[in-house]
Amino acid sequence: MANVFGWPDFDENGEKILTTYENEYKDMNMDIRVYQMRAEEVREFSFEDEEMAVLLLQGKVIFRWDENLREVSRKDVFSQGPWCLHVCAGQKIMVTAVENAEILVQRTYNDRRFAAKLYDPEDAPWKYSCKGKFGNVANRRVNTIFDHDIAPCSNMVLGEVLNDRGNWSGYLPHRHPQPEVYYFKFDRPEGFGASFVGNEVFKSTEGSFSAIPGGELHPQAVAPGFQMYTCWMIRHLEGDPWLQTDRCEDERYVWMHEADFY
Repeated sequence: MANVFGWPDFDENGEKILTTYENEYKDMNMDIRVYQMRAEEVREFSFEDEEMAVLLLQGKVIFRWDENLREVSRKDVFSQGPWCLHVCAGQKIMVTAVENAEILVQRTYNDRRFAAKLYDPEDAPWKYSCKGKFGNVANRRVNTIFDHDIAPCSNMVLGEVLNDRGNWSGYLPHRHPQPEVYYFKFDRPEGFGASFVGNEVFKSTEGSFSAIPGGELHPQAVAPGFQMYTCWMIRHLEGDPWLQTDRCEDERYVWMHEADFY
């Protein structure tokens, strides 16, 4: 199996590289990077052949695109919902940090044109999934910022997960043919969890990521005492987009849906 996990650091310019089209995670078919921005710092993003989503993880920024300007803020990923600006290839986004901030930039190749969209927390509300099931230890909140139903011209999916402390997500173990990337954050710097990719398991820590090849099972867990945030990003396959109904659970575990654990 190709490399499927990473623990990258921010460089001296505040850039953390997760996946690119050339590095050891190239099978994800996405370029994903995280940026730390100091107050008053400005970053511009524009890619001739790639659509792009800029997700605010923390802080306060001003988004500028086309003739639009919007100041948005997010205390952190654990207490407030997402602000995300999504544009097609050839469009420029300028991000100005009003205060120290952290943003994630997801890109992939796409020659289709579509209108830019600034998604706000009301567009992507947190909803509990699996609450009360599987012994009540797979409680997680999920939001979908955009997917094939919301943005049919996009080649990407973007959403977020919040695990309850000590709980599992991506459970039951499931797979789908499209590659997926998970980016992890924790509510305390010493927080940790376990990331399963196929038959391998890795320690997820603050700022680590999982690069999941298509077809591999990929449940996750967080240690008791810690809340885990996961940004989940999927690249559609040509002629085979990921859909919310495409959750293919491992048949060895589907009996749990009807099991009484109490």
